[in-house]
Amino acid sequence: MKKKVLAFLIIGFAFAAFVADKDALFVVPQNWTAPSYDFKNNALTIDKIELGRRLFYDPILSRDNTISCNSCHSQYTAFAHVDHALSHGIDARIGKRNSPTLMNLAWQKSFMWDGSVPELDAQPTAPISNPDEMDEKIENVVAKLNDSKMYRALFYNAYKDSVASKKLLSKALSAFMLTFVSANAKYDSVMRGEAAFTAQENKGYELFQKNCSSCHTEPLFTNSEFKNNGLPMDTSLNDVGRMKLTKKEEDKMMFKVPSLRNIEFSYPYMHDGRFKKLSDVVKHYTSGIEKSRTLSKELENKIVLSSNEKVDLISFLLTLTDRSFLFNPKFNDPKNIVYNK
Repeated sequence: MKKKVLAFLIIGFAFAAFVADKDALFVVPQNWTAPSYDFKNNALTIDKIELGRRLFYDPILSRDNTISCNSCHSQYTAFAHVDHALSHGIDARIGKRNSPTLMNLAWQKSFMWDGSVPELDAQPTAPISNPDEMDEKIENVVAKLNDSKMYRALFYNAYKDSVASKKLLSKALSAFMLTFVSANAKYDSVMRGEAAFTAQENKGYELFQKNCSSCHTEPLFTNSEFKNNGLPMDTSLNDVGRMKLTKKEEDKMMFKVPSLRNIEFSYPYMHDGRFKKLSDVVKHYTSGIEKSRTLSKELENKIVLSSNEKVDLISFLLTLTDRSFLFNPKFNDPKNIVYNK
């Protein structure tokens, strides 16, 4: 199989098994459903992925050439950030939400904590134009790319068109991010019959299935829905969640359910990064739920866990760490390139 041909197979039934060849650019993991992303409009090639990779790490996308996508989405933290609760942009500006993880994006149907971006190809331009993040106009980014001899060549290699555009910029970044597939944690090895949980991990898994799985649905560990998880509103941010987008009272404090994959490394937690430790998260769900009219029905009844059970649950959550994803050299900054040339 040629490397530049999209290695993407879809079987017309759920939970199909796929066997990858070593050169596959995108593979649906065993027992996963078919992705939501329409690859027909952006068939993957090595050249598209490599263009997106360079753009992802290049601060040329920001107004003052200081902030890149990687600034808020580090590979080693599941493409989130851990050094502060809220996103930071140019001129030391502080955003209003925690940067979400970037993984298994091909299965997502909406993006951002409030679902304000309906498709992956539209997502990359949102932080570029956000005044608290990159604070740049798309037309200025496109102009900078077209002034670059390197990027003109890379766009031609990827799309047979040396002229950069908003559409091609977004598709190239999407191409790179689509390769962020995390499906090789210990949990996955157990599901494939290649490993076994410890007694403690197995107890934690049972607790997870009983108390958490309705929202954090396997194997993605999210149902991609919007839920009010009982967090008291941070009055300094006054973030009402999805209600800000829909203007509907029933969406107040609704935020997208995040994936729990690689949660060991993707702290701080919640939409505003208020919790630094997994134990803080578990404590919230057992004793910190704030009742309200829009509270998720799954949380209406109190979750009761003993001290030992809390440890067991966290032990299971640690099996969702995928080190082959976190340290995959294919996602690294291509340090040998000279940016903005």
